Amino acid sequence: MDDDGPSDGAPRETDSGEKPASIFTRPVKCFLVARFCASVSFQIQGVAIGWYIYSLTNSALDLGFVGLAMFLPTASFALIAGQMIDNFPRRFVLIAAWAVQALSAAVIGTLALLDLGTPTLIFILIACFGVGRAFEQPAQAALLPSLVPVAVYPRITPAGSLVNQMAVVTGPMLGGFLFLLGAPVAFFGVVTMTTIGIVMISLLPRTPPPTVQPLSWKSFMSGVSFIRHAEAVRGAITLDMFGVFFGGASALLPIFARDILEVGPLGLGLLRSAPAVGALSAGLYLARHPLERHVGSRMLITVGVFGAATMVFGLSSWAPLSFAALVVVGAADVVSVVVRSTLVQTATPDAIRGRVSAVNSLFVGTSNQLGEFESGVTAYWFGAVGSVVLGGVATMIVAAAACRVFPALRRMDRFIMAPAQGD
Repeated sequence: MDDDGPSDGAPRETDSGEKPASIFTRPVKCFLVARFCASVSFQIQGVAIGWYIYSLTNSALDLGFVGLAMFLPTASFALIAGQMIDNFPRRFVLIAAWAVQALSAAVIGTLALLDLGTPTLIFILIACFGVGRAFEQPAQAALLPSLVPVAVYPRITPAGSLVNQMAVVTGPMLGGFLFLLGAPVAFFGVVTMTTIGIVMISLLPRTPPPTVQPLSWKSFMSGVSFIRHAEAVRGAITLDMFGVFFGGASALLPIFARDILEVGPLGLGLLRSAPAVGALSAGLYLARHPLERHVGSRMLITVGVFGAATMVFGLSSWAPLSFAALVVVGAADVVSVVVRSTLVQTATPDAIRGRVSAVNSLFVGTSNQLGEFESGVTAYWFGAVGSVVLGGVATMIVAAAACRVFPALRRMDRFIMAPAQGD
């Protein structure tokens, strides 16, 4: 049995087809609390690193290098991470990944406390944090579906997204507040929240480890092969990847907060929280009304809306309008994320779920970091406003092109369900 297979208390469909009374068993609750804490810590880290680097260098390009420093280790270790997740207990992999991130944040906090931080040292430690992210994201994605039957996973995806967005709302504001107390306080706040997440994951029930699969090139590349042959999955990943790559403006928020909107560190936290406010609202709606029909076309439309709202944010010099535009960005993004994450997990057989999740993480998760680098470079060339506006326009073009390039995604009405093991 896999380490993370459904626990004894997991709800299952009855022979009569009745839905289980609740999918929120104790393991699922522990997982969601851990996910919330880890997401909060990541958001605090984002606010603290952005403001800390910008205060050291006053360079938009260096803000872009933050994303590049996260991307390189994530890209380098992604396929290795997938292989490990499918051959070792998934919760142990997740705990180890979070421990690496907590240690990196602790060292940055210590350097800030002793006033020894330099851009070079900070970028090296951000890269170490990125190594942890390379294993964290696919391990977390593969762990949740194994806690509930695959058939009910589409019902729990909005709840997981809702928990994540609650963290994204509170995390940046908490990060801004902690940074006002000092950079070391913010970074040690990251350590504290990550540690709580580790404790919650350690409470998940222990089961025998999975059967180790022989290491071969075919096994190593099985996640890539699956996505290459599943057009709807490939289309959803590609669309989300390019939408985030071009449309992400998070790396430049310190510039907007300090130089354009003049709202300070606390305002930066509010701006980083704004997308999550919209995502939280959309997540609450999706939790009550899960996506069941026309899921492909809805994803395409919302990516276009994401790009349009990003363009409005770039053109705004009034803080309330900027905040509102970011709220729309978050609401549109959560629909895209729910469709993609649900499709990837429900369409993938459990035996290769870790490797498929790793590839998904590589192409989508790292697009956040590469998108930050792209934003920093284009801001260096065209200014922060020009960078964000061009990104919004490019995202809308990508959404329109995807309608023709991935017809299977456009026509997809319901989520694809992989056959259960043994079927």
